[in-house]
This record gives sequence, structure tokens and C-alpha cells, in this order.
Amino acid sequence: MELVQLNPQQFERFSDFIYGKSGIRIPENKLTLLSNRIRKRLKAGDWPDFDAYYDHLTSLRGARELDYFFDAVTTNETSFFRTPTHFDWFGGPFLEDLVTATRLGKRPRSLRTWSAGCASGAEAYTMAICLRENAYRLRDWELSILGTDISEAALEMARDGVFGDRAMENVSEKRRKRFFRPVEADRWKVRTEVAAPVTFERQNLLRAAPSPPYDCIFIRNVLIYFDEASKRRAVKHLVDALAPGGFLVVGPSEGIYAMLDPLKRHSAFLYEKVAS
Repeated sequence: MELVQLNPQQFERFSDFIYGKSGIRIPENKLTLLSNRIRKRLKAGDWPDFDAYYDHLTSLRGARELDYFFDAVTTNETSFFRTPTHFDWFGGPFLEDLVTATRLGKRPRSLRTWSAGCASGAEAYTMAICLRENAYRLRDWELSILGTDISEAALEMARDGVFGDRAMENVSEKRRKRFFRPVEADRWKVRTEVAAPVTFERQNLLRAAPSPPYDCIFIRNVLIYFDEASKRRAVKHLVDALAPGGFLVVGPSEGIYAMLDPLKRHSAFLYEKVAS
């Protein structure tokens, strides 16, 4: 029998499972979309129907399938220099203030940043490009950029560092030549020196952040998929992970502005954890 879409009971089971694992709430109007994405996993494996797949996914034997499942049902689209003003600040005033503070002996010669919900890695690599463009001022600094995502499949693409023209739309020709090398038609690979400070790890935003504190955290176009309770939990972890004086960069659609009271607001996208 042709599997068309989840019935209401099946949709509820899968959406509750996704929510419990990731904090992402799938609304009822996404029933067809969720059905289509799960159906691809059924065709890729040996499951006769949605119920058999759910039983496998929630069993001990289904641990390995979880990565493929979340890769199928979450959105991993990303691009370089998405919302350019955020990176104008990161590569400009932010780094300038850090360098000045270091020269005055107010902070160590180090910078730790985190791209939370990094998808296939373009945001983390954009940070790295900004650092390379300031390499002279940051010489002898200890630099690290962490990208995290719940999808291991997305992280594998991020570690590979190869991107198509769609992800590269906002990358100027000058930056393409300097920070990427062509690997095939319409495909570009991040150069080794750009990728050097970047690492990728699997991370659920409903859990405490890995190895804090961070001087700057980007969280953009991620929490729009969370309900209020999950957003509050994730925001707490993000705020806790910031170093005193650290900055949180948020996307315009995250819906978390009312939850950022512990931080000082500088603009619609920029919040600071003021040192006590």
C-alpha cells in the first residue's frame, strides 16, 4: 500500500518524540512536510510503514538511525555572511574592542566563539573569515570557533567544508579567491588556514553548553522552531555559557527578546553579558 502521509495519531507520536529529543515543536500544519521527510527514511531503509519505523527509532536498536532521522526532519540550509551587518560588527567593532582591551592588559590574547545550531557550517566559517581578515591584529592569539548542531549528517558536511553557489551568494569574488578553492563546477572548499580554528560537535541546545565560557555566541534562525518552554531552557544555557562581557548575536525571528533580561541590549540583534 502506498504510504501517503501520517495519520493524526502517528503525527502526534513523531512530533512528541522530536520535541522530547530536541525541543523543536512541529505544528499541525506541517503534517504533510513531516510525512514527506519521514517517508524518505522509510524508502532508504527496510521499514514497511510509519509505525514500524517509529518502533525502531524509539528502540535501543534505533540509536544509529537518530542521526539520519533528525537530518531528514530538520532544516540545514545555511549561507555565508547571512545578515551581513552581524558580521560587520563581529569583524569590526567587536574585534577592535577586544584588541584594545588586550593591549591595555584587561584580557588575555584569546577568543572563543560558538555558532549554535550551525547546520552545515557556513556561519562558523564566516566567523573564521572575519578572523583571517584581522590576522595581523590577532597574531599570536589563541583562536577557537565551535560549531554545534543536533544533526550529525549536517556536521559531516560542515567538517568537509565544501559549499555550492547558493551558500556562496554573499561571498565577494575577492573573498572567494582568498578564502576558498574551487573543487568542481559550482563547488567551493574552505581553505585550510580558514578552517584551522574551527571544530564541530554534536550538541542539543536543551543541554548545557560544551566547554564554556564563550566571548561571543551566534544563535540565528534556530530557536524559531522551539516552543516557549524550550526557548527559555535553551536561552538559559546560552546566557550561562557567555563569559562576563561576552556577546550574544540573535536572529530577527528567534522570538526570544523577552527572555534576554539578564543581558544588556545594544541593538535588536546584539546583547551583552555585563561583567558584575
